[in-house]
Amino acid sequence: MYKQILKPLSDRVGALFLLILVSPLILIVAATVYLKLGRPLFFTQKRPGYKGKIFTIYKFRTMSDERDENGELLSDEQRLKGVGKIIRSLSIDELPQLFNVLKGEMSFIGPRPLLVEYLPLYNAEQQKRHDVLPGITGWAQVNGRNAIGWEDKFRFDTEYVRNISFWMDFKILFLTVKKVLIKEGISQEGAATMEKFKGNG
Repeated sequence: MYKQILKPLSDRVGALFLLILVSPLILIVAATVYLKLGRPLFFTQKRPGYKGKIFTIYKFRTMSDERDENGELLSDEQRLKGVGKIIRSLSIDELPQLFNVLKGEMSFIGPRPLLVEYLPLYNAEQQKRHDVLPGITGWAQVNGRNAIGWEDKFRFDTEYVRNISFWMDFKILFLTVKKVLIKEGISQEGAATMEKFKGNG
């Protein structure tokens, strides 16, 4: 009952409430991104959701469009700096995903939606991460986020799918607040984000 009814209902009610509550912050961040990084304000990307259905995820833009002398974009590490780095470190860039939750494309808690290009690379066990809605935060995020390897990340994701419950979601929300406050696991060591998944072996 929790997974089928209470969780989806609480997600949408919670997303609507939070959007109203943090709307001033969203406007301030949007204005800051516009002044410091320019347009577009949002980073959008196609991601696989429940049962692999593709949707568009929303985030605040955190990287500049700086390019080298050949017109090629600089590395993520070089483009993630200043106000963008602050927004990323505080996880404020995730706020627009409240709209994804309100639309029923995401949940507050669940495996993070990864890249569409990864879909054919998963094994049967890893595919199970798509048996629930993707989340803004999840079991893998509170156990290392981008600082852990892919094998561990998928193990935590499928463990959540098998053990989903109200109390587990409550625990993940509590640990997420803690992780955000201490800014832990935001990126992989030596990189601005997480290295790409290249398959199993």
